[in-house]
Amino acid sequence: MSSTESPVEFEALLDYLKRSRGFDFSGYKRASLMRRISKRLQSVGATDYGAYEDFLEVHPEEFAHLFNTVLINVTAFFRDPQAWQVLADDVLPSMIGAKSPGQGIRVWSAGCASGEEAYTIAMVLAELLGVDDFRERVKIYATDVDEDALTKARHATYSEREVQGVPPALLEKYFEHSESGYTFRKDLRRQIIFGRHDITQDAPISRIDLLISRNTLMYFNAETQARILSRFHFALVERGILFLGRAETLLAHSNTFSPVDLKRRISVKIGSPGLRDRLLMAVHNDPADPASDSDPKVRTRDAAFDAAGVAQVVVDGDGMLALANERARALFGLTSADLGRPLQDLKLSYRPVELRASLEQVQSERRKIVLPEVEWPQPSADRRWFDVQLVPLFDPAHALLGVSISFGDITAAKRLQLELEHSNQELETAYEELQSTNEELETTNEELQSTIEELETTNEELQSTNEELETMNEELQSTNEDLQTMNEELQTRSAELNQVNAFLESILMSLRGGVVVLDRELKVLIWNSQAEDQWGLRGDEVIGKHFLNLDIGLPVEQLGRPLRACLSTDAVQTTTTVDATNRRGKPITCDVTCMPLVGPRFEVRGAILIVESRDGTSLQGT
Repeated sequence: MSSTESPVEFEALLDYLKRSRGFDFSGYKRASLMRRISKRLQSVGATDYGAYEDFLEVHPEEFAHLFNTVLINVTAFFRDPQAWQVLADDVLPSMIGAKSPGQGIRVWSAGCASGEEAYTIAMVLAELLGVDDFRERVKIYATDVDEDALTKARHATYSEREVQGVPPALLEKYFEHSESGYTFRKDLRRQIIFGRHDITQDAPISRIDLLISRNTLMYFNAETQARILSRFHFALVERGILFLGRAETLLAHSNTFSPVDLKRRISVKIGSPGLRDRLLMAVHNDPADPASDSDPKVRTRDAAFDAAGVAQVVVDGDGMLALANERARALFGLTSADLGRPLQDLKLSYRPVELRASLEQVQSERRKIVLPEVEWPQPSADRRWFDVQLVPLFDPAHALLGVSISFGDITAAKRLQLELEHSNQELETAYEELQSTNEELETTNEELQSTIEELETTNEELQSTNEELETMNEELQSTNEDLQTMNEELQTRSAELNQVNAFLESILMSLRGGVVVLDRELKVLIWNSQAEDQWGLRGDEVIGKHFLNLDIGLPVEQLGRPLRACLSTDAVQTTTTVDATNRRGKPITCDVTCMPLVGPRFEVRGAILIVESRDGTSLQGT
C-alpha cells in the first residue's frame, strides 16, 4: 500500500476537514472520495495525506479548490428527459389534482448544484399550473453544501451550451437572452429560494409535496443513504413524491416508499410514524391576576397540572420556563428558581433531547410536534424512553401564549417490547431445534436461504457498481468540461501567436535589405526572404548554424570584430562596408549594419545584421 492509500492518514484528514471547516465527509463512499482528494494531492505535489493536511494549514485558499473537486456539480436542464416527461405527464397532474384550488405546493431540490434542476421543475410546474397560478401557489427550496454553486444558481444566468437541454419553446418563454448568456425570468425566480443545507446533518425542510434529489445519494455509503432517506421521509407529506437519479434505488426501503415508476426512479411516501396524543394541553396561568391564587377553579386546575402522571413544562412566548409540574421538577431537577429563566439556559433544553429547534418549529408553524421514543441513558447504565410532545397554547383570540412540552414515560412499554423481542428470539431458537429433527428439509431450506442471500449480495454489489460507474461518469464529464475550456484557451493563444508571427514576417519582408538575427553564440535565428534571394540559401538550411561558418558570397570573416563589439557589454552598433558576391556571381558592395539584440531587461541577447547595397537599393533581385 502506498503512502497516499493509508486509511489512518486519510481518516485523519477527513477529521481535520470536519474540525476546521465543518465539512463532514465521513458518510461518503471511500473509493470515490479517495479518488477525488488524490487529484488535489497531485495538483499541489503532496506525497501523502499527512503532507496534504500540512499544505492546507499553510495555504487556506486550497480548501476552496478541494471542495470544488470533491463536490462534483454535474447537472443539466431536463437531465434524463424521459424521466421528466413521465413526471410532467403522469405524476404531477395527480398530485396537483389532489390539492384544493389555491392550496400551496412545496418543492425541495436537495443537492441542487448550480440550479438547473430547480429551474427545470419551475418550468414544468409553470406549464401545468399557468404562470399566474405558479406565482401564487408554488414555493421551491433549492439547497446544496457548495456555496460557489449556490452563487451561480442565484444569478440564474447560463451559457448557450448549458441551456442546450431546454426545449426551444420553453427557452424562449422562460429565459431572457443577453450578451452574458440566458437568464431565467426574474418574476418566476422569486418563487425559488436557494440556501446552504447539509442533508447528512441539518434538519430537513418539512411539509414537502415533491422532493427532487437526483444522483446525490450515490456518493454516500449505505448507512448514510438510509439516514438521508429517513429525513426525506419525514420531510414529505402523506403521498408526497420522491424523484431520484437513475443510479439510485429504494429496494431496501420498500416499507417507507412505494415505486410509482421504478425505471424512472419516481416513488411515493407510504407509512407515517404513530403519534401518541395522550397528554392534555396545559393552560397558561396569568400571575398578574390577583384572583388567580384564590379562585378555587384555578387552584383545582393548578393542582391537577401539578399532579399529572406525566412530566410537563410550559414555555411562554418569549422562551421562558413558565410552569413545571411536580413530576417534571423531580425528573429534571428543576426548582422554583428555574421558573422565569430562558429554556436555553437549562439542561432540559438539550437533555434528554434537543428541544430548541423543535420549539422554534412549533412556534413558527403553530402545530403540534411529537418526538417518539426518545432514549435517555442514565448514570446507572440503565435507560429510559419518552414520547416528547410539544403543543402550542392559544388564547381565545388564537394568539400564541406559549408551548406545552410533555414527557410521556414509555420505559415500561419499551422494556416489554425488548423482552418480547428477546422472547421471540428464544422462540426462534426453540423452533430451530425442533426443525433440526428433519435434517433433509432443513438442508434444503438452508440451501435455498443461501441462494437468496447470494442473490441479494449480488444485487447489492451490482447496485454499488452502478453507483460507482455513474460517479466516475460524472467525474469524467467534469474533467471533459475542464479540458474543453483549456482547449479553447489554447486555440485563442495559438491564433494570437499566428498573428504576431505574421506581423513579424511582414516587418522582415518590408525591410530593404537582408536581415539576419543571431544569438549570443552567433547561431542563426532568423533569415528573411531578401537574405535567401541574395545568398541563395533557404531559411531552413541556415537556421541553427554558426553564421561565421556559412559558405556564402558575403565575407563573414570580416564581420567577426563588429559582431564581438555588438555582443560586448558596451553593445556598440557598427556599420561595415565589404565587397561580396551575390548568388548570381555578380560582385557587389554591401553596407553591413550590426546592432545588438536587446532583451526586456536591456541585456544583450544576440545581434541583428542588416545587409544593404552601397547605393541604398534593395539587394533583392540584384
